[in-house]
Amino acid sequence: MQERFHVGGIYYTNNGEKGESINRGVDERFNMSEFKAIEWVAGKVVMIDQTKLPWEEVYLKLSDYREVASAIKDMRVRGAPAIGITAAYGMALGAREIEATSKEEFLTKLSPISEMLAATRPTAVNLFWALERMNKVAEAGESVDEIKATLLAEAQKLDAEDDAAERKLSSYGAELIEDGFNIMTHCNTGALAAGYGSALGVIRTAWDSGKKIHVFPGETRPLLQGARLTAWELLKYNIPFTLITDTMTGHFLSRGVIDCVILGADRIASNGDVANKIGTYNLAVLAMENGVPFYVAAPISTIDYSLESGNEIPIEERSPEEVTHIRGVPIAPVGVNVANPAFDITPHRYISAIITERGVIREPYKDRL
Repeated sequence: MQERFHVGGIYYTNNGEKGESINRGVDERFNMSEFKAIEWVAGKVVMIDQTKLPWEEVYLKLSDYREVASAIKDMRVRGAPAIGITAAYGMALGAREIEATSKEEFLTKLSPISEMLAATRPTAVNLFWALERMNKVAEAGESVDEIKATLLAEAQKLDAEDDAAERKLSSYGAELIEDGFNIMTHCNTGALAAGYGSALGVIRTAWDSGKKIHVFPGETRPLLQGARLTAWELLKYNIPFTLITDTMTGHFLSRGVIDCVILGADRIASNGDVANKIGTYNLAVLAMENGVPFYVAAPISTIDYSLESGNEIPIEERSPEEVTHIRGVPIAPVGVNVANPAFDITPHRYISAIITERGVIREPYKDRL
């Protein structure tokens, strides 16, 4: 029997809107337990500004594809599936602005819109997958008006498919979670990052099925997605959790407190190597060292079959200020050298299983993915 304890006996529960500054900006459709991070409403892309969470719940209403591109680049929206959906809606917005008398002219003007959106984030494959789908739909259309309508319909279809895929993978993943489990996670993989959620969707489904679980989210430096976003979602779902710093993960894994680690992915190579938020590799190595299962939950759209291994996945390098400052407050001396890779690569040998909407996949990943 493993030793069990919860730091300080603390259990966090949903306490309504206490501690939140709410400025929904749309309407009260976004209740405490159900919300959509991205949605098409009255000809605009409506999204939660994730840079404001958890202090303010602000919804952006974007009517221009350039605004959408900026929102992706500035991480107002983040999470691989969410980035893909947002880019698809950005294409639909951009298409509405195009004035063209022929399909050829329309496609010529659509191309730079697609290219601008593609240039926003280099690592998450869902971005490029979604844009490729949108471009194929445009090329298959006949008239300009038809293509514009079809692009919006395709973006909405992609949105619905993503939500359905995550609900399905969450049901598969929840079967791996036993009653009483303590679960460690990293970054944010819930509805903020996708339709229903990938890794956090699994956790949510297990909790809703009646399993008494406890979550240990890591803070996720440098942008604190675990502390800001995952904690915010867990409060909404009333799931018990204990927030820890990234440097505490080895301590809890070595004490036998954690039953499994589960997180998402931004890109999965055909051999099962995973690109995910920086710090994932550390967790995977520590989990294996301590005999703790390490699960990755991601929809099929996150798999890049064109890549033989994770060595081919581009790693985004972000601004030094994300490391030297927290919310504009400096925490390091002026002029220090900074490295800020946003992701790392976890070799497939550290991964116990990859959870998708088509089932739970284990080694050999090269054959089974």
